[in-house]
Amino acid sequence: MAGSAGFTLIEVLVALAVAAAALAAIGQLMGANGRGARALEARAGLLSAARAVEAGIPARRDLALGRTDGDIAGHGWRMDVRPLEVAGVPEGSKWTPRDVVIRVRAPSGALVVLETVRLVPAAAE
Repeated sequence: MAGSAGFTLIEVLVALAVAAAALAAIGQLMGANGRGARALEARAGLLSAARAVEAGIPARRDLALGRTDGDIAGHGWRMDVRPLEVAGVPEGSKWTPRDVVIRVRAPSGALVVLETVRLVPAAAE
């Protein structure tokens, strides 16, 4: 019975193959988790920059038609303000709707677009 007290070479190779497969699966899972975390972080930075630009929209009386652009935290942004044609606005209304479109592009090329409507005093036109 002295010859049956250990592992055979085949048993050791099978155990190593199982361990290698398990480690490879864990490595792939960790890699996917890291990529997902980086993508989430980049998206959060992009949305944060977009919200910062949105927070900087001028006051109603100062919101002029046209294009404004700039850079914030490495993200390029552009804000377009244009008239918004809507039906049913009564003649002589005190307010005029403006369409505000904000585009923010990350250094990676990812893009987010925010669109909102602002009411400005009719005298501002």
